Amino acid sequence: MQDFVATYYLWFKALHLIALISWMAGIFYLPRLFVYHAEAEKGSELSETLKIMERKLLKIIMNPAMIATWVFGLLLLHSNIGLMTGQGWMHAKLLLVVLMSGFHGYLAYTRKVFLRDENKKSHKFYRKINEVPTLLMIAIVILAVVKPF
Repeated sequence: MQDFVATYYLWFKALHLIALISWMAGIFYLPRLFVYHAEAEKGSELSETLKIMERKLLKIIMNPAMIATWVFGLLLLHSNIGLMTGQGWMHAKLLLVVLMSGFHGYLAYTRKVFLRDENKKSHKFYRKINEVPTLLMIAIVILAVVKPF
């Protein structure tokens, strides 16, 4: 397995970045859809359209992209397991990626709340939480590129 991963390391790295970009696009867009959905009248045509858009975004783009990001990221980590010893930046990065995955799970849960027409949060709330993935992404990229500790 080690030789296979080492041979295709750059391919795995490229696929990891492609998956990450796709995941981040979705994780930025879904809360924006929630902003519009929170403003829409329950049962309206707009609300029902947003339910379809939210489901497709999550199931067709975000979930597969998150899974691919993790799979290719773990393959990259496996090829250089030394990054797990004495590399505080990698531990911090992995923690933030786990938090990003948790945020993804929260968005999936929220989609189900909207699906049942049970949302009680305002559009302002969804505007604010839309900043969470941005902050996480900035920290993750800085850790991965700068490796400050």
